[in-house]
Amino acid sequence: MLTVILPRNEYSPELKTSLLPLLPPNTQWRDPAADGLEGLRGRKLLFAVALDEGGCNLDYYRMLSALRRDSGLLEDCVGAVAVTGVGEMYTKDVARDLVLSANLAGCAFLGRPLVEATGSLRNFQVQAQLSGTDEETAFRLALAELVERLVNWTPLPPVRRILALHASARATSNTLALWELVKKGLPEDVEIQEICLQNGTLADCIGCSYKACFYFGQQGGCFYGGPMVDEVFPAIRDCGALVMLCANYNDALAANLTAFVNRLTSLFRQSRFYDKRLYGLIVSGYSGGDLIARQLISGLNMNKSFFLPPKFCLLETANDKGSLVKLEGVAERGAAFGRTMF
Repeated sequence: MLTVILPRNEYSPELKTSLLPLLPPNTQWRDPAADGLEGLRGRKLLFAVALDEGGCNLDYYRMLSALRRDSGLLEDCVGAVAVTGVGEMYTKDVARDLVLSANLAGCAFLGRPLVEATGSLRNFQVQAQLSGTDEETAFRLALAELVERLVNWTPLPPVRRILALHASARATSNTLALWELVKKGLPEDVEIQEICLQNGTLADCIGCSYKACFYFGQQGGCFYGGPMVDEVFPAIRDCGALVMLCANYNDALAANLTAFVNRLTSLFRQSRFYDKRLYGLIVSGYSGGDLIARQLISGLNMNKSFFLPPKFCLLETANDKGSLVKLEGVAERGAAFGRTMF
């Protein structure tokens, strides 16, 4: 059963009109302000949010509050998102907040779950050129493709191989200590590969042209080559789940993890990652773990197409060396996260 959740404002009727021809005949509509979000368990959900001139939608923010208050509100759901704006900003920012909040309420999300349209539709210029059409048609084609993938989605097969990426020093890292606790909850028959990107040899993306990036991707590589091509690319191809081990020092992904996301574009040109799950373990010295979670969502789920399982991230706060393992209940939380990954 597909349900479209449409927070209402003066611009939502136009978005509804764009969606109506693309939806199955038995689609249900839900106004979160009037109908609430209860009773949606196990459904396929399309969140459709139209923003006003200020990049806001008041009913959307009320819905966001409801999602953040109930961690089981959307259990067993899988979702996608369509956001339209009057201006040029905030469409992706709103989508990231929505995906994180709904995910922590139990909703999984497709790889590349977002179609966003800024007021000018300039963000569809490239797609329009590639399709030989105009921006508005490219937007509607993107909506149709997203709806089709959501309607036809089926559960992923069991994971047999996990890849864990980090850029931390094992002797001092609270993040790696958390990973050790999570591993205790994993099934014994799951193969685990860990790769450290700390040694500084991982060059960042230089922004090759589309044709150059596509060419190197077709060859199974990248312009820069190196450990990213020799070690990381094969591991990504073989894994069923990617676990990002993220230490939060400055409210941003570590430089080498950011370089990994950027360099992954070459492999992404060759194949999508719709069948690979994304997880995040995030340890902050003070606060801001949710900021890192949003970066993982936008970089790897929305952009690089990794599937986002329900409650994909585990966030902890630990500053001093060795302090994480002393947190009350952390061993149980870590092992439980490992068990629920599957």
